Amino acid sequence: MQQATFGAGCFWCVEAVFQNLKGVEKVVSGYAGGRNRNPTYKEVCSGLTGHAEVIDITFDPAVITYTELLEIFWKTHDPTTPNRQGADAGTQYRSVIYYHNDEQKQLAEEYKKKLNDGHAFPDPVVTEITAAPEFFPAENYHQNYFNLHGHEPYCQFVARPKVDKVKALFGDKLKAV
Repeated sequence: MQQATFGAGCFWCVEAVFQNLKGVEKVVSGYAGGRNRNPTYKEVCSGLTGHAEVIDITFDPAVITYTELLEIFWKTHDPTTPNRQGADAGTQYRSVIYYHNDEQKQLAEEYKKKLNDGHAFPDPVVTEITAAPEFFPAENYHQNYFNLHGHEPYCQFVARPKVDKVKALFGDKLKAV
């Protein structure tokens, strides 16, 4: 098993995108990249901790590759807006890849360059690519959020379209239900 750590806006949405993929063993919502040890949601939401809302993925590279995870990451959020995803604004919502080894770093940097060189987006990709710092799991009520609260308005209007996009674009990569 390997680890992948991504930030792409609200971790409820990002968790929902990745947790039903074949080869993904576990997805944990949390915080990384800031100054505070063991930050709380309230502290991170203040924007003063430097942490990003991220997900930590445990995956089997024999079933789903890191490159496939990168493709899904970049196709399910806007990596051109610094510190913003939709209405969610602040440094905690930045687009970030925290790599766990040199191969992940190289793959992420090459993919980002390919996107920018090919003008895949109207604006340049601003996703940070940096070594994985310490990861702090979010509070229990943030875990598996979409599956437990998918009926709530935020989930319906923000997370559901991302989940539906994954189903439409990557249906062959989804776990059997």
